[in-house]
Amino acid sequence: MDGRQTMRASDRDRQEVVDRLRGAVQDGRLQMDEFTDRVGLAYQALTYGDLVPLCADLPTVGSTQQAAPAAPAASACGPWRGILTGLPTTLKVLWTIWLATVSINVMVWVLVSVTTAHPLYPWPLWVAGPWGAALFAISAGARQIRHGRLTAAQGRPVKA
Repeated sequence: MDGRQTMRASDRDRQEVVDRLRGAVQDGRLQMDEFTDRVGLAYQALTYGDLVPLCADLPTVGSTQQAAPAAPAASACGPWRGILTGLPTTLKVLWTIWLATVSINVMVWVLVSVTTAHPLYPWPLWVAGPWGAALFAISAGARQIRHGRLTAAQGRPVKA
């Protein structure tokens, strides 16, 4: 058995397998129940050997499979793409919810201010501020933790 097969897989390795499986579903190569089963196994995988069988019956990643998933991800994130890169999916979802909530509140404030003909107190700041500050702190911590893991995995000294 190859030494790489027994090497521990990282979160990034698991996510790459899940992305490849997602592409296979989009191409019609996997049914949704197969996808769900394989994704569950991918997130439970400990080694590369656990990940290999999940994609063994799928074609290797070609140019069409790489191009198709990249376009929706870029358009979905828009200008936030660089900011959200490297964050866990949960935090990306929370930032998206925050942005949608703040946008709705600002639009309501603008509409009420315009229809009453004088600006109202900017109450959407009370919605955006605390939640945004908490998300920012958590995101900074997550980014710092992930950066620490990456540098430790690359053999570089990690700052304490």
